[in-house]
Amino acid sequence: MIEKDDQGTSRDFTHLDSEGRARMVDVSEKEDTRREAVAAGRIVMSRRCFNLLVEDNIPKGNVLGAARLAGIMAAKKVDELIPLCHSLPVSGSDIRFDLDNERPAVEIIASVRAAGKTGVEMEALTAVSIAALTIYDMCKSLDKGMVIKNIRLLRKSGGKSGTFIRE
Repeated sequence: MIEKDDQGTSRDFTHLDSEGRARMVDVSEKEDTRREAVAAGRIVMSRRCFNLLVEDNIPKGNVLGAARLAGIMAAKKVDELIPLCHSLPVSGSDIRFDLDNERPAVEIIASVRAAGKTGVEMEALTAVSIAALTIYDMCKSLDKGMVIKNIRLLRKSGGKSGTFIRE
């Protein structure tokens, strides 16, 4: 049984109406606050592919430059990709790549900022995901066995729920 508030909305699941159907949460009454989220993920690849990527010698071009732009662009389009996500005016987005020579892998770290009524966690997670997929796409001719993994929220701030920091 779904418990409901005075408007017939589920108390536990804000994205469900009184009939249990998906709905977009109305955030119009919420205050705008500064929001920031940082997410990370990793793409593991063969030694040969990693070395060519580090040398900027992948046949399709500058992989990390393209992945950075793809991630930033993706952060601005989350509402078009994920059902029920609100449109947010992203005010800033950065993508950083840490090269892990030991694995070999690329760690992708995305930060997204906005002033709005809802958080930017999905924007940061999407930025990481699309940056990783771009790396995969540009390197797949050399290594179809690459693995994208461990996409996660590292921290978020702003809004009613406050700050979250992954331990």
